[in-house]
Amino acid sequence: MIPRTIERAGGTIRFIDQTLLPERLEIVECTDIERLATAIRRLEVRGAPAIGIAGAYGVALAALQNRNSDFDTFVTEVSAAADYLRGTRPTAVNLGWGIDRVLGAIGRAGSVGSAKDAAVAAADAVAREDEETCRRIGAHGAALLPHNARVLTHCNAGALACATWGTALGVIRSAVADGKNVSVTACETRPLLQGARLTAWELAADGIPVRVITDSTAAFLMRRGEIDCVVVGADRITDDAVFNKIGTYMHAVCARHHQIPFYVAAPLSTFDPGRIESEVLIEERDRAEIAAFNGKQTVPVGVRCTNYAFDTTPLDLISGIITENGVLLPPYDRMP
Repeated sequence: MIPRTIERAGGTIRFIDQTLLPERLEIVECTDIERLATAIRRLEVRGAPAIGIAGAYGVALAALQNRNSDFDTFVTEVSAAADYLRGTRPTAVNLGWGIDRVLGAIGRAGSVGSAKDAAVAAADAVAREDEETCRRIGAHGAALLPHNARVLTHCNAGALACATWGTALGVIRSAVADGKNVSVTACETRPLLQGARLTAWELAADGIPVRVITDSTAAFLMRRGEIDCVVVGADRITDDAVFNKIGTYMHAVCARHHQIPFYVAAPLSTFDPGRIESEVLIEERDRAEIAAFNGKQTVPVGVRCTNYAFDTTPLDLISGIITENGVLLPPYDRMP
């Protein structure tokens, strides 16, 4: 049984340090938002729903630790802590969504004491609802898979990217629970290998057949007829595109060419209605992530590297978006 990715224990936030997997499973006890912010930046906690929960818990922790008795000062200082957390990852919309859920609960309170209680209750609700949401996404998505399904997935949209169960991997888990014969091809997901390290670890732990491939092998397997469908997660869905781990767009283009269904599994909290792709900042990460591997230099000194964390897939390449309320189908003219 995989432990919960992130949870609250009194005034402590407990999370799996995903940078250590699959070699070691370690639970971190976090007692301040500076440590939590570092964890989000370093991808110790990652995945859109999981960092939404982390943001919610972080605001609740800031509220619990604030010693001001004046309500206005209390709100100002907790809001500043929330802004600090909000700046850790700019692309995934769930982080801000979780933060705003708790700030809204604080703002509706009439005193510092009631605001602290409201913050904790709101943060716990975000985490509790995440599991319920993933189970519903899984049920809707499982119905789309054939009885014998060879599924390609990219990055990690599983239990480690949520509180538990997962979005894309939740679809796979639910299909297996329904008695379907599902095997998974997991792209390694360069440069940080979330598919190889995390997705494969999760599925192996659950006894679900999985193999790992290099990202560039996916199109070849599609051409050979070894992939029946693609299921991925999402970090943000605007009115015109899905933002997900870099490499997703490439798989969508190849799937369309080979007439393979391409599904996105994401909660409604990942939607960013009224926004379009060009209005969203794509996170660029440090050169070192691709200039070295396993402690060995792989790019010559002085050579420029471009390290986008995400790409965007136009909606017209997507066969369906699986949400907790059902499956959205093209032409996506009525987005949530």
